[in-house]
Amino acid sequence: MTLKERISKATRGQWIGFAVLSVLWILFSIWYGSAWLLLVLLLFFDIYITKFVPWTFWKKSKNATFRKVMEWVDAIIFALIAVYFINTFFFQNYQIPSSSLEKTLLVGDFLAVSKVSYGPRAPMTPLSFPLAQHTMPVVGGKSYIEKPQWKYRRLRGLRQVRRDDIVVFNFPAGDTVALNMQGVDFYTLAKYNPNGSAGIRADKRTYGEVIWRPVDRRENYVKRCIGLPGETIRMKDDTVYIDGKIVPHAKTAQHNYYIQTDGTVIASSVFDELGISKSDYMGVDNYGQPIPIYQDLTNVDSLSAVQLGLKQHNGSFGKLYGPLPMTDEMVEKMKAKPFVLTIIKEKEQPGAGYYYPLDYETGWTRDTYGPLWIPKKGATITFDDDVDFKVAAYERCIKNYEGNDFAYRNGKVYINGQQADSYTFAMDYYFMMGDNRHNSADSRVWGFVPEDHIVGQPILIWLSLDKDKAWFHGKIRWKRLFRSAKR
Repeated sequence: MTLKERISKATRGQWIGFAVLSVLWILFSIWYGSAWLLLVLLLFFDIYITKFVPWTFWKKSKNATFRKVMEWVDAIIFALIAVYFINTFFFQNYQIPSSSLEKTLLVGDFLAVSKVSYGPRAPMTPLSFPLAQHTMPVVGGKSYIEKPQWKYRRLRGLRQVRRDDIVVFNFPAGDTVALNMQGVDFYTLAKYNPNGSAGIRADKRTYGEVIWRPVDRRENYVKRCIGLPGETIRMKDDTVYIDGKIVPHAKTAQHNYYIQTDGTVIASSVFDELGISKSDYMGVDNYGQPIPIYQDLTNVDSLSAVQLGLKQHNGSFGKLYGPLPMTDEMVEKMKAKPFVLTIIKEKEQPGAGYYYPLDYETGWTRDTYGPLWIPKKGATITFDDDVDFKVAAYERCIKNYEGNDFAYRNGKVYINGQQADSYTFAMDYYFMMGDNRHNSADSRVWGFVPEDHIVGQPILIWLSLDKDKAWFHGKIRWKRLFRSAKR
């Protein structure tokens, strides 16, 4: 059959299907910015109109079993292609795994993440299995092939990242991973290990194999954007300052507090009413049974009690719960309870934990941090003063994220083999923090988020499951379903 005959045999429905799909594909090609994509129109024309390639050859088979199997194969292939396309350019599902953003987003929230908000990234690791971030489900192993790696490019989005946006991004410090300890980033592990990164690589029995992951295959994180490119962030007594101006924390921000009661054991219903998770106030006894965690202060000495800010009631200092994460509103509600004597905000002691930059002694803590300048595309830093600090703060950006060879010897910086007195950044960077300020591993711990790691913005909570509840006893948080996740 000639081309003319095939075209003349096409039905009106076939032409409509081809026209609709072609218009959508042309718009997508313009958005993507590649005229080469228009060649796919020839494929659509053959599928709908000419049918030179027998795409549905199996439908003519006399073997019913073969036809049935191929129907499933056809449906699965179509679904995988559709899911890959939608996940890459439009929307992605994400589940909240930790409490770092409570009470804004809760553990067990399932989010629809818009990639259109900030513009989707063109595929960077194109050969990957749909719906798998970096590990194949069930069977394990990598869900992607490392090569080819395509250069970072972002399509036009609706807007730029703004302060206070909740953002999903690839974990920057997840570029290097010790497979047996994926819950702690490699750089922090190296800081705790006496032999540094070499000690981790040498001890495969403890840490497992150490691997590198491409940008878009790194773990997905979600935090609130606090600092924007080119700004200087500082924290004093848990108050955030941007370029010297106070940034009020969100109403949903939480901090750790100790609750002193007159000796009353706080009922679980009180904690549940406030929205405090069982994992925060419950432990287990010697028999594995759940019990509330508190300190009995009956025998505490008066001097220690006064230093801690505790109050006395009928000659006793009662019981002390905590530390418990609570918002300002939750604190006020708990203070109103008749059995509560006082509530004390937890203070972190200097030297408790490591904070970014890890390789420079700053004395910073989670509550007193900075000042730290956030790199901006096109901005230049000079290596003429505070060189040790600048190297510690920005080496990872220059080397790991922007792909330069970096060395620091005898007080001199060498970039790509040449001594450098300055460096101009090629990307924008962001400073991310969790609303659960005292229980969040964020930019204070692992540093900046480069622009090429930005995935998208959560826009909708489509499902929310409470890990502390049974299926027929409040497992589904009905009031959270189909709520905005952009607060």
